[in-house]
Amino acid sequence: MWDIAAWSGTLALSPQESTAVLLSLKIATVGAVGSLPFSVGVAWLLARRRFPGKALLNALVYLPLVLPPVVTGWLLLIGFGRQGLAGRALEACCAMSFSFRWTGAALAAAVMGFPLMVRAIRLSIEAVDTRLEQAAQTLGAPPWFVFATVTLPLAAPGILAGLILGFARAIGEFGATITFVANIPGQTQTIATAIYSATQDPDGGPATWRLTGIALAIALVALLASEALAARLAARAVDP
Repeated sequence: MWDIAAWSGTLALSPQESTAVLLSLKIATVGAVGSLPFSVGVAWLLARRRFPGKALLNALVYLPLVLPPVVTGWLLLIGFGRQGLAGRALEACCAMSFSFRWTGAALAAAVMGFPLMVRAIRLSIEAVDTRLEQAAQTLGAPPWFVFATVTLPLAAPGILAGLILGFARAIGEFGATITFVANIPGQTQTIATAIYSATQDPDGGPATWRLTGIALAIALVALLASEALAARLAARAVDP
């Protein structure tokens, strides 16, 4: 007969694993929400404006997708580490430190999820009928008011989809995080880095399976939600 107690003991998360899961959720949430205003602004620029250097900006936005994550993490360490220009300035003026802290992991997650967020939001803004924006402008509405009352509400499903994709990407982030803030249990250890640690342990098989199952569940739910929002946006574009 199956030993229910043994199975429940195998499936139960250890305190360190629970901390890694909760910390991952915190880091992914802060990273995705923190980068959302920048994602919306850049997506709007790319979708609605023509300006010199637009192609370069577009390339820079998607650069984290093609660069090795370790390179991104190293660049973050150079720029936002204790000896980096931005890192020293932020620590001096705002007492904000990123090196070997969860805030650094959130920054790395935000950078790695930024391209996915911008792409989803840009597509949603491009799907908004410009004639609606022009009609609001002809009635005397200033550009910021048109953006806030016409563009943003109509692009909301795509913006939410981008936020979810950024969150999901942040949950799975590994290379940039471990390079920038290391893998410190209780401080910077996320689901991904905890899985890596478990695979290095000869007895880490159960922990690897537990954490992998949680990561798969979070990713699947996020992707399903993103697809549902994308389908809603497509339906709105066909039948406004």
